[in-house]
Amino acid sequence: MTDDKTAAFTGAATPTPARGGSGADPEILRYSAFTRTPEGGNPAGVVLDATGLDATVMLAVAAEVGYSETAFVTAADPDARRFTVRYFSPLAEVAFCGHATVALAVALADRLGPGDLVLDTPAGVIAVTTTTDGAGAVRATLTSVPTRSRPAFTAELEDALAALGWSASDLDPALPPHVAFGGNDHLVLAAASRERLAALDYDFDALAEVMHRYGWTTIDLVWRESPRRFHARNPFPVGGVVEDPATGAAAAAFGGYLRALGLVTEPADITVRQGEDMGRPSELVIGVTPEDARVRVTGTAVLLPH
Repeated sequence: MTDDKTAAFTGAATPTPARGGSGADPEILRYSAFTRTPEGGNPAGVVLDATGLDATVMLAVAAEVGYSETAFVTAADPDARRFTVRYFSPLAEVAFCGHATVALAVALADRLGPGDLVLDTPAGVIAVTTTTDGAGAVRATLTSVPTRSRPAFTAELEDALAALGWSASDLDPALPPHVAFGGNDHLVLAAASRERLAALDYDFDALAEVMHRYGWTTIDLVWRESPRRFHARNPFPVGGVVEDPATGAAAAAFGGYLRALGLVTEPADITVRQGEDMGRPSELVIGVTPEDARVRVTGTAVLLPH
């Protein structure tokens, strides 16, 4: 790579040094994804140069950052616009994170210009397209790994409902409980009313234990406002976070869920509103095609001030 391109790629806007690394501390950028304002969306840490950092150090950095996820670029080829990425919550590594991917893609577009990116992640290869809109904001569209979805088993559902403090009558019978995959597994539960979704007050330790038992990354709680507009909340106790205000991986899995149920019969964009009950409104746009198991997730991201 050229010296100019190296400088453009590694140059960080308002970096924050991280403690606990060996040698030079990595520079951390903070972006909020799926929003156009710093007050909304889901914050994510972004480390553009994590070469030489082992998993223990990356986990320590993610814990210090304190966001639900931090993305680490462990190998980079800016000329080919291809990057190897790992994702860490404050408690553990995860195979894929959608909001941190959007944050990373916008950070890369800020340095390399808009265009296509290829990310090698533990979940598989993720293609991302970045563009600028009329206002100059960068929009990132990631294409998930192939999604899949299956009905939740009775024991899975009963254990999750007990930890959430929900009953079967709180669920929408038209949208059955499923375990959906879009890079990670998520239990999808559809609330029968917006009020039920808003009144989220669960047993953190009990739900974390259930999720560890079944291997779920988040619980994707949704309410259908219309066939193309949903509201969502995502408890994330296994990551040490009560709730995510925007969850791109769950959105990808949810798109696969809708496809598996036959609720998308032609190519469609579906809007998911998330974070509103937390005071951090977020908007995710899911692109679903009936013939394609991969789901597109689109959003913007903004650099957070310090």
